[in-house]
Amino acid sequence: MSQQRPLTEDDPLDDFTARQITLDGVEKKVYVMGQGPAVIVMTEMPGISPHVARFARWVRDAGFSVYMPSLFGRDGAVPGAEEGIAVFKRACVSAEFRAFAANESSPVTQWLRALARLAHAECGGPGVGAIGMCFTGNFALSMMLEPAMLAPVMCQPSLPMDNPGAMNVAPEELVAVRARLEREDLTVMAYRFEGDRHCRAQRFAAFSQALGERFVARVLPDSAANTRTPPFFAQVVASPHSVVTAHLIDEAGQPTLAARDEILAFFARRLRPGSNKG
Repeated sequence: MSQQRPLTEDDPLDDFTARQITLDGVEKKVYVMGQGPAVIVMTEMPGISPHVARFARWVRDAGFSVYMPSLFGRDGAVPGAEEGIAVFKRACVSAEFRAFAANESSPVTQWLRALARLAHAECGGPGVGAIGMCFTGNFALSMMLEPAMLAPVMCQPSLPMDNPGAMNVAPEELVAVRARLEREDLTVMAYRFEGDRHCRAQRFAAFSQALGERFVARVLPDSAANTRTPPFFAQVVASPHSVVTAHLIDEAGQPTLAARDEILAFFARRLRPGSNKG
């Protein structure tokens, strides 16, 4: 693994190429790095933090091209409490995300599906992987409506905010996604901490009911969560939450590190030509 940068300082993201990409008439900045099949890394709240960038570099080091769109917040910033709350509030009222809409898909997922198509065209290989976290956790599932998407990972999907048993995915999309998963023998990986206040057991139960055995859930004990986190996570999130970023403990034998390795192995099985399905 490559040299890590300090997680307590803003990350300049200067090892990424910052591209302005326009899809469906909407322009967004996307941070790109690496070689190999593409993986889209969608940031958690309140933005592309040093922890999120660290995860993206792990994906690159595992042999993939990373496409990391800037969806909200200040890119590279350590998540402060006050600034993070302001970003969160803006996103909650944004028509792009529909943070409180049960059984409706966020409009931004259409743009992300287009990004998956572009990334596949640029990088080749069998298809594209994607990981969504927290606010973006559900998006990887909606992206399965794009045929290039083969490896979806949902980390602590937190939308809709006010209904712990609801899903931020339209019912007809869920039906179409399940049909594709069955038809192509694909699976969705999903991760949460047992005591997460923002992604509760009811949500995983709902996804499990909708997708059956195609939904592969991993629930980590709260004791596995890192307790030394940036102010936004300590003061606002205030529960074990971010499995592969802020609450990951980067030490051998830790459940969160095992989850990271399982995700990277999942991407490798799905996206490397000639690899076995898993």
